[in-house]
Amino acid sequence: LVAFVSIFAQTVNQPFVRSSIMLQNPGEELAKKTFPNVAMLRHLAATKGLASLWTGLDAAILKTAPKYMTAVVIKDYMGLWLAPVDPKDKTAVLLKSAKVSVTAGVAGAVLTNPLDVVRNE
Repeated sequence: LVAFVSIFAQTVNQPFVRSSIMLQNPGEELAKKTFPNVAMLRHLAATKGLASLWTGLDAAILKTAPKYMTAVVIKDYMGLWLAPVDPKDKTAVLLKSAKVSVTAGVAGAVLTNPLDVVRNE
């Protein structure tokens, strides 16, 4: 169920990801518009077709499973490696959780970065 929700969210979000990436070009004239993302979405639909808004969606979906698996494995192993904390010490619990989250996020990004490159080409 989580995978389907993730795929749905990525499908809905992909046009905005695509337009945001296109607007990062320093010379992009549409970036100066009042609503640059909307202008870029219209431009892409008009010049490359409506389907162009979802260019890169396949790579985005393919990177979901490895990213979540990496996060789960990191969470499990770091729970074993890090020193136990007193559950009553909210600061210690928060810091341990932050260490796990940052490590899982960085590992997921490093693992799936090649798919981001493919997605944006």
